Amino acid sequence: MRVDLHCHSTASDGTDTPAELVRNAAAAGLDVVALTDHDTTRGYAEAIAAVPAGLTLVTGAELSCRLDGVGLHMLAYLFDPDEPELLRERELVRDDRVPRAQAVVGRLRGMGVPVTWEQVARIAGDGSVGRPHIATALVELGVVADVSAAFTTQWLADGGRAYVAKHESDPFEAIRLVKAAGGVTVFAHPGAAKRGRTVRESALAELAAAGLDGIEVDHMDHEPATRARLRGLAAELGLLVTGSSDYHGSRKTCVLGEYTTDPEIYGEITRRATGAFPVPGAGGTAR
Repeated sequence: MRVDLHCHSTASDGTDTPAELVRNAAAAGLDVVALTDHDTTRGYAEAIAAVPAGLTLVTGAELSCRLDGVGLHMLAYLFDPDEPELLRERELVRDDRVPRAQAVVGRLRGMGVPVTWEQVARIAGDGSVGRPHIATALVELGVVADVSAAFTTQWLADGGRAYVAKHESDPFEAIRLVKAAGGVTVFAHPGAAKRGRTVRESALAELAAAGLDGIEVDHMDHEPATRARLRGLAAELGLLVTGSSDYHGSRKTCVLGEYTTDPEIYGEITRRATGAFPVPGAGGTAR
């Protein structure tokens, strides 16, 4: 069984529609794929309608959080998307994305970069606008070679010249809210130092004590030594270990199924969840 628990669609900053994502996941030989768009569940209905036979869809989201001034992402799986408290917090984060992105564009223009809000809005389409859309605009303008090159202190990384803060959840509160909505939480790519500052590893014990279920260890932004260290920490803290592609379609170089989660870990995630259930494919209908 091949399980990829971290993927994005056009509902946030991926380039595949939710329907294309599940079809592409099946074509890539996956048995299970998770839809984890940033701070939104808008892609659920389309993805569920399109799940092909032989594939199971896990609904989720990647929540934007901040601890000690450092940004972090919390993967949340199989929660009730209509639970009021969690929905309210997701809307706070989502609604702050547009003014934040507009402010980033303003900073870039002040640096002499001819990016426009209209260009970024076109790239984002109906998705939840974020820094990857601005990074794509920089690629279009020839300012950087690829999206990853935009996430440096020269440009969009935390603390970078064009960085602007947005509303982000406290991770301890995010864990509480997801748990109350029947979901499961996994700290996404905690050692991705190439993206900028990372949360201190001592915080993992604090998050585990607050109810964190697992950490994403096998990820393209983790060097082998980082994976080994995180795997050891997970064992010490009794946390689940996941692996995922963090697929964004053509926006990033990662491919579906590049890293996967052990089927037994996937089974434990589904056992812990009470807010929603995985959706087995019935042939798919959405186009």
